[in-house]
Amino acid sequence: MTKRAVLALSLGLLSLAACGTAPASMMAERPTLGARPQSTTELRSLPAPQQRLDVAVFNFQDQTGQHRPNENFAEYSFAVTQGGASILINALKEAGGENRWFNVLERNRLGDLLQERQIIRANRSEHVGPNGQPLPPIAPLRNAGVMLTGGIIGYDSNVLTGGAGASFLGIGASTEYRRDNVSVYLRAVSIATGEVLVSVTTDKTIYSVGLQGLANRYVGWNKLLQIEAGVSTNEPRQLAVRQAIEKAVHAMVVEGADKSYWRFADEAQGGAVIQEYLATRDGEVPAVAAAEAPRSGPGNVTDGTRPTGRS
Repeated sequence: MTKRAVLALSLGLLSLAACGTAPASMMAERPTLGARPQSTTELRSLPAPQQRLDVAVFNFQDQTGQHRPNENFAEYSFAVTQGGASILINALKEAGGENRWFNVLERNRLGDLLQERQIIRANRSEHVGPNGQPLPPIAPLRNAGVMLTGGIIGYDSNVLTGGAGASFLGIGASTEYRRDNVSVYLRAVSIATGEVLVSVTTDKTIYSVGLQGLANRYVGWNKLLQIEAGVSTNEPRQLAVRQAIEKAVHAMVVEGADKSYWRFADEAQGGAVIQEYLATRDGEVPAVAAAEAPRSGPGNVTDGTRPTGRS
C-alpha cells in the first residue's frame, strides 16, 4: 500500500471518529446538584420541633420484585431504585430545614461502622498519647428511640395508556402516553416497646409521553419528500421515589404530632399544619377538631412516658 493510500485511509478513519464523537461532546452537560422538587420544599418548611428525635434507619428496601417493563424482550433491570434507605436518610435530614426534626443515626451500614470502631479501639489500646499516657476509650455509640422502616411496596406499570393522532394531506402528528405508579410505606416504631407509633403510605404517578410528527410531500412528479420528527420524555423513576418518600416523611411527622407522640415548638403554627394535612387527607376538618390540634395525651414525649427522643 502506498503512502498516499495510507494517508487517505487515516484521514477517513479520523473523519469517521470525529463524526461519532462530536454529537456526544456537543450535548455533554456539566454535573449539577440534585433538583429540589416541591416535596423537598414542603418537607423543609415544617415548623420546628419541641425536641429533636433520635431515629435509626436499618433498611428501606425495594419490596416490589418488579423489573423494568419492556414489551419487546425480557429485561432484568429493576423497575425502581435500590437506594431507598439513602433517599430516606436524606429526607430525614431535610425535615424542618434549619430547625431539623431528626438526629439520624447510621444503621444501614452498621457492620462497616462497628468494624471501623474496632480498628480505633485496637489502635488506642496499643499506643499511647503525646504525653505518654494511655489514650482514652472511644465514645459509646448514640442510641435511638425510634426506628424507621418500611419500603417501596408497589410498582404498577401501564396503569393508564393512550394516544391520539391526526393527519391531513400527508401532514400529521401523534402522541402517546403511559402512566405508572409507585407506592411507599413508612412506619415509626418505638424501640423501647416495639409499638408501631405511626404508619403512612404515599403514591406517586410516573408519566412517559412521546410526540411524533410526519410530513409527506411530492416536490416533483416522481420525487417524494418525507420528513419525520419525534421526541419522548420519561419522568425519572428515582425522582418519583424520592418525592414519594419525602411525602411519607412529612406525613409521618404531622400524624405523629396529631397523635401527641411528639410536638411542634409553636403549637399554633403546628396546629395549622395539622389542619391543612387532615383536610388534604380526609377532606374538610370540623373547626372544633382543628382547634384541638395538637392534642395532649399520655403519649406525649415531654412527659417521659414514650421514649421517642432518646431511649
